[in-house]
Amino acid sequence: MLLTITSTHSPANELGYLLHKHTDRFQSFELSFGKAHVYYPEVGADRCSACLLLDVDAVGMVRGKNPDQNFLLAQYVNDRPYVASSFLSVAIAQVFGSALQGRCKDRPELASTPIPLTANLDVLSVRGGERVLRAMFEPLGYDVEVVRYPLDERYPDWGDSPYFSVTVRKTTTLSDLLTHLYVLVPVFDARKHYYVGEQEIQNLLRKGEGWLAKHPEKDEIVRRYLRFQQSLYRSAIYQLLRDDAEGMKDEGEGMKEEAGEVKDEGNATPRLNDQRLMAVFEAIKSSGAMRVLDLGCGEGKLLRRLMKEKQFTEIVGLDVSVRCLEIASARLKLEQLSDIQASRIKLLHGSLMYRDKRLEGYDAASVVEVIEHLDPPRLKAFERVLFEFAKPRTIVLTTPNAEYNAVWETLPAGEFRHADHRFEWTRNEFQTWAVTIATRFGYTVTFQGIGPEHADYGTPTQMAVFQKS
Repeated sequence: MLLTITSTHSPANELGYLLHKHTDRFQSFELSFGKAHVYYPEVGADRCSACLLLDVDAVGMVRGKNPDQNFLLAQYVNDRPYVASSFLSVAIAQVFGSALQGRCKDRPELASTPIPLTANLDVLSVRGGERVLRAMFEPLGYDVEVVRYPLDERYPDWGDSPYFSVTVRKTTTLSDLLTHLYVLVPVFDARKHYYVGEQEIQNLLRKGEGWLAKHPEKDEIVRRYLRFQQSLYRSAIYQLLRDDAEGMKDEGEGMKEEAGEVKDEGNATPRLNDQRLMAVFEAIKSSGAMRVLDLGCGEGKLLRRLMKEKQFTEIVGLDVSVRCLEIASARLKLEQLSDIQASRIKLLHGSLMYRDKRLEGYDAASVVEVIEHLDPPRLKAFERVLFEFAKPRTIVLTTPNAEYNAVWETLPAGEFRHADHRFEWTRNEFQTWAVTIATRFGYTVTFQGIGPEHADYGTPTQMAVFQKS
């Protein structure tokens, strides 16, 4: 399989600096599945091309040279050594790693400069044909040229094969081009030569940061990238949409502040999210809790409030998104805390779908705007994880009030507030669920509304406070 990248930026031969590969040398690299070769068929001031050629050792893999990778190469004769696939993505990451990350020691300014680039892929296997190719590349701003190959030139009646030569062009950074290729190449045939698990979600979210959430085909990209594993797909989409919503909200708030629309905080009405976090904080504080969990902590906004209160001697935030935990760590400035302060706070990676002994024995737990993202089977699992096994003395839980949606004219009737919500409950539905859970697991429960109250529809957020009987 062959990837050719061409630059027409003057001087074009600076492509060698960006790729960290000398233009005068033929270089080879050992990979777990074979070898990668890098060479430059043309080098000049006006035009420079670099080739990444993969030589996949199919026989070695079939014979078990790497047992973890041989399940897609179960026979000697197949197309894996000859078409661009997940092998190419791995080679890009290992051979062009610095370029992929946007680093260039010798030309740092060039690494962040959009330049005219062309990438040619020979050959690409595409499930769905030319329509899928264009649907993936064109929304990212690429000009796309495709050549489709017949099954057999001698027998045109047999029709077309799924194989294409593809050329994409765009003025962009080399890092962005490589990132798009890294993600999309294995998407086209939806096959990977390695095991796809939870870690692959984080890999996708890191590589998709800044563009994937806005891509019109994001659902299909995520499905194919994760090999149609429904549980992984749902987890990835949830994190992707949540991260994007947080980014849009923060961006919008920043724009308002720049425009002078956010007044003196002493005189302004706090935003709904701030009211929600303050209500949860006060409920936990008044419970007398000292050791506290924030389940689904996201980017750490509630954790930051909890850290300022000396009453809390141990604070733990748990989230399924590694990226959110990284942002929370930065928000809380964990690396700058004193030893005493650092001993109070801990961030955990984990899921609320599975029993976790790390969550047992705490005084209180907050679950802020989480349950509405869970479909019924996962909600049932969550109930047992929290109320039966972790069973903190106090649980503070919030969720949207579906009745209040009628107040917002911009929200079409029947639609949820967020694309990833599996449900939104009325006040009666929420209270019925909460009372049933409290009775089942030995809690008492009280309710409180959060936000501006409407005479007919109540408040936008509803909160339940569970106390262990």
